[in-house]
Amino acid sequence: MDGANWVDGMRRIDDGGPVADYEVDDDPNRLDLDAVCGYLTTEVYWARWRTVDVVKEQIRTAWRVVGAYAADGSQVGFARAFSDGFAMAYLADVYVLDEHRGHGLGKRIVQHMIDDGPGSKFRWTLHTSDAHGLYRQFGFGEPDSSYLERPSSQA
Repeated sequence: MDGANWVDGMRRIDDGGPVADYEVDDDPNRLDLDAVCGYLTTEVYWARWRTVDVVKEQIRTAWRVVGAYAADGSQVGFARAFSDGFAMAYLADVYVLDEHRGHGLGKRIVQHMIDDGPGSKFRWTLHTSDAHGLYRQFGFGEPDSSYLERPSSQA
C-alpha cells in the first residue's frame, strides 16, 4: 500500500511522512492559473520566454495536469503532460516552490503523473538541465541511437 487514498475523486497523498501536509491531485479546475503562470513566466529557466497567454493555452490543451497544494490550499507545485493518449507522453513544467522543497513533493508529483495515472504504461520523454537524479528514479535515462530531435529555434 502506498499510503494514498481517494477523496471526492482526487488522490490525496498522506503517507504519514513529510508530504502529509500536502495534497497532490490531477483536477485541472483546482489549479491556481495565476500562480502557475506567474511562476513559469518569471522563475524557471525553461519557460521565461513564454507569455501568460501561452502558458494558459498549454495548460488548457494539456493531456493531464497535476498540482501540489499546501494545507491552506495554496498551489506549491505543478506538472503538465501532453500525449497521444495511447502510447507516448511528454512530461513538462514540473516545479515545486523553493520554500516547499525537501518534502518529497517533486517525487510525488512525478509519481502521480506517470506511475499512478492513465499513462503508467506509456513511453515518457522529457527535457531537463538540472533534475536528472529525480527523473532517473522513475526510469528515465539518456535516449538510445533511435531517438532524434529537432531543437527549438526559440531561446
